[in-house]
Amino acid sequence: MDLSRRDDLLRELMDDPDCDPERLHATLRRFGIVNRVVSGWDTVYRRHLRPVLAGLGRPARVLDLGSGGGDVIARLAGLAVRDRLAVHWTGADPDPRAHRAACAREVPGATFVCADAETLLARGETFDVVISNHVLHHLEAPELVEFTGASRALSSGLVLHNDIARSRRAYWLYAAGITPLAPGTFLRVDGLRSIRRSHRREELATHLGPEWTVSSPAPFRLLAEASGHA
Repeated sequence: MDLSRRDDLLRELMDDPDCDPERLHATLRRFGIVNRVVSGWDTVYRRHLRPVLAGLGRPARVLDLGSGGGDVIARLAGLAVRDRLAVHWTGADPDPRAHRAACAREVPGATFVCADAETLLARGETFDVVISNHVLHHLEAPELVEFTGASRALSSGLVLHNDIARSRRAYWLYAAGITPLAPGTFLRVDGLRSIRRSHRREELATHLGPEWTVSSPAPFRLLAEASGHA
């Protein structure tokens, strides 16, 4: 397996509009477990998100772009409630299948919309913070610039994009660790393809440019951070 270069020709099975709906639904349901283990959002919340939310002095508005089945919002909303922070969460995903899965969740203080960033911009929406999880590696270079630019245009404060850092160790650890959760889902095939499609830190920093800071908040993770200009 050559992981020295990003394999942007791979496509994830769940991105196929004609993929098996039962396997897709099972995948979206189990993302909550997978993201809790691998995505590092608890650390990102403590170090980056909570200080901003607490410093506003008023209820915050947070947007999750490409929110999938809504598990990241559900986790972050629980952490904010624990910290007695007033936040309204919006999860936006243009895929109606993901939107239906997210709407099946009961997340107090959250709204899920079937929309992309451009649609929200056209509506004149703005948010205090814009985040995403596992979106950047899906995008080709022009799409990456467009998406991250739109995320900054939607935010009046902070923008955080959390994604995978490509590495051989990440690949083999995920291949072994995901096995108990994989049956009946796309988790194993798509997860490994995601790692092969993902960036390394210096690659992502080069693509995004000097307005962005790219760090590694947890093992095998990348966090792209910038200020919004809404």
